[in-house]
Amino acid sequence: MTSARTGTRLAAERPPARRAPAKKAPARKAPAKRPPAKRTAARPPAATPQGGNPWVWRHWWPALLIGVVVLVSVVWKGDRPAEVTPTALCTVPSTSVTLSGEQWTNAQTIAAVGKERGLPERAIVIALATAMQESTLRNLDYGDRDSLGLFQQRPSQGWGTPAQVQDPVYAAGQFYDRLVRVPGWDTMRLTEAAQLVQRSGFPELYQQHEPLAAALTAALRTDDRTRNCG
Repeated sequence: MTSARTGTRLAAERPPARRAPAKKAPARKAPAKRPPAKRTAARPPAATPQGGNPWVWRHWWPALLIGVVVLVSVVWKGDRPAEVTPTALCTVPSTSVTLSGEQWTNAQTIAAVGKERGLPERAIVIALATAMQESTLRNLDYGDRDSLGLFQQRPSQGWGTPAQVQDPVYAAGQFYDRLVRVPGWDTMRLTEAAQLVQRSGFPELYQQHEPLAAALTAALRTDDRTRNCG
């Protein structure tokens, strides 16, 4: 049995009870740093001619563009030979025959191609008479089978593509190329020379156009590209 003194002594000898250490409060996390906002570079003002008003430039540039196009068109047309309108009527000198503007222009082209190749007038007469018979000097987009153009040339027979044979300059050149390969073409009857090139089913019909073709050739003799009417 333990006395009060002993109990007191024992109690004094016991080590004091250890207290659990106080829990530390969790450390607060520092707030995340936001990246600095990117500064948008100020846009330079829209460039205007000689520092002019941007509003004026935006609203008037279409008119300026149209003006430039018109000016270029006028200058370009000024360098081109005069053309006959399709509705014009032209009387062939020394005849009572009247041609439309389209017919006259096509006759000019046929004559000009012959002259550029250095061919004699006889070749031009034959070519004009042939075109009169084949198309009445009109650049047709139809014909017998696949025949097309002033001379009714057939793409299937090696004359060229449909687009080529409807080009008056190309078509006239093709006719002259084949005409000059005919032996004696410049001394035979017109209808015979034309037939050896064209291979028509009506070979004699070319001959009827020789007088008109000769008169037209004479009218186009000096100024075939710019002359409007005879």
